[in-house]
Order: sequence, then structure tokens, then C-alpha cells
Amino acid sequence: MNPGAEQALNRKDSALRQALGPVLASALAEASVVEVMVNPDGAIWIERIGQGRTFSGHHMARADAERVLRLVADHVGEVVTRERPLVGGALPRSGERFQGVFPPIAAAPSFSIRKRPERVFSLQDYVDQAIMSAAQADVLAQAAERRDNILIAGGTGSGKTTLANAILALPAFRGDRVILAEDTAELQCVADDQLALLTKRSEPAVTMADLVRAALRLRPDRIVVGEVRDGSALDMLKAWNTGHPGGLATLHANSAAEALNRLEDLIGEVAPAIPHRAIGQAIDIIAFIKRAPAGRMLESVVRVEGWRDGAYALTTMA
Repeated sequence: MNPGAEQALNRKDSALRQALGPVLASALAEASVVEVMVNPDGAIWIERIGQGRTFSGHHMARADAERVLRLVADHVGEVVTRERPLVGGALPRSGERFQGVFPPIAAAPSFSIRKRPERVFSLQDYVDQAIMSAAQADVLAQAAERRDNILIAGGTGSGKTTLANAILALPAFRGDRVILAEDTAELQCVADDQLALLTKRSEPAVTMADLVRAALRLRPDRIVVGEVRDGSALDMLKAWNTGHPGGLATLHANSAAEALNRLEDLIGEVAPAIPHRAIGQAIDIIAFIKRAPAGRMLESVVRVEGWRDGAYALTTMA
């Protein structure tokens, strides 16, 4: 980076940190914090590992929240107005994932900042914290070793990305060339030979489908998709089915079985017919994680045995 660009980035980062204020700055500096949220009433909510979401007891002024949105929009090359009330991207320097909303779709400027985990949890950490069983951890480790394609499903805030990082930390990934495709940089992998790719919203846009197609030409052993949320699901299936096994992806769904239905819906956005057989061949393991009263819990690990007699054949492994 040239000195001028470096100085400009420093100025943007400094202005943003000042606008965020001491409460958010302190929260973002905590290792246990995974997300901070500012609502239209200015209330600052903080989510910590093992504690869930709690009200900080502090509020942010509307003018400060609006300034934060405008600074982030400027950083990612966008503007935020009543006609363009959404802004998303990664914060300068630190790279936390940011999503902001502006009137009229919200009563007042609001936003959420998702931190990249400072420490990657291992599958053993999940077992020790009773988030998953030892049997479930063994199934996931063996699946990674066998180069199965693993789909992590769950709702918003269920911990899909954190679980993905735990799997990417397994020794099975270390010796492979891993291509990571994401909207914002959240995945962390132990592979020495890895290439992280990010989508770009500003014109000319670079979509997730573009990244998956590019990954095929970058000599991958494994292709990892941070989150499947559009028609790129079809490109991912094609990649996983054409000599690139051992992939990993996350997906919003309410159960392991519904993850396949959700995948069908996304593919239906770009394909005239649903390739049930290809889905049954590409997805080997579905790990469904959900929020529970005491925290997160891996509810099931399911093997997909293919498409038979008009339905997916599913076997619960653990």
C-alpha cells in the first residue's frame, strides 16, 4: 500500500473508532465479545461467548450512529441515504463484519458489528463445553479426513462460522490447498497453502458465484464457501461434484433436512429444474447447530446417502 493510501486508511479508521465511542470500543476489544448491536432507540447490546446477548446499560446518540453508518459507507465506496438505506462491509483495519440500516427501513440509524473470533475453538472445546458430544466431534473429524463435503446449517447467530473455523482447524486441512470464498473475512484455516477471496459489492461487482468459478481455476484441493445465500449454491455443487471433494459451507436453515430444501430454493433462483441427484451426491454431511437456552448446541450430524425414490436418504450419525 502506498503512503497516501495508508494515511487515508488510518484517517478513516481513526474517525470511525472515535464515532463508535468508548463503550463499543471497549466491547470490541474484549476477547469474549462476538457481536455488538445498536438499535434504533440507541440501546447498545453486546453478545459474549457463553453469556449470550445482554444490554450494556448504555445508549448511543442518533447522530453518532448515523455518523458511523456514513463513515463505513464511505470506506466501502457506497453512500447511505433514504433511497439507499442499507450498508454492509468490513471495517477498516480490523475487518469486523458490519451491517447498518437507515430510515425509512428502520426508525433510526442502527447497526451490528460481528467480530472475527480472536481464538479458534477446537472440536474438543465444543465437547468440553457440552455444545457437542464426543461422538459428534469424532464424526466431523472423520468426515474431514475422508474429504466429505460438509454443510453447516443453523439459524442467525447459531454459531455456524465459529463451528466452520473449528472444522477448518482440523489436521485434515493442513496439507491441502484451500480456497476460501466469503463476503467478509471470517474464516480461518490451518492450511499453509490457502487463498482467501472476498466478494465486492461496488461496481463492477464480484459475486459469490464469480468467486466459486474463479476458485476452480486456482488449483484447489478444497473449496470452502463462507455462506451460501444465493444461486452460487449451484456453482458450489458443480465444483464439489467435479473432482474437488472435502469442501465446507454454511447455510441458514431450521433443521438438517430443511438445509437441503433451502439449497433447492437457492438453486431454483438460477436453474429451471432442481438437480436433486447432484445435491444428494455433493452433500455428504450436514451438521445442524442451534441456539439453546443455555447457549449453542449441535443438535445433529446427518449423513446424506443420496436421492432415492423422490426423497433424500438421510442417516443420523450422532
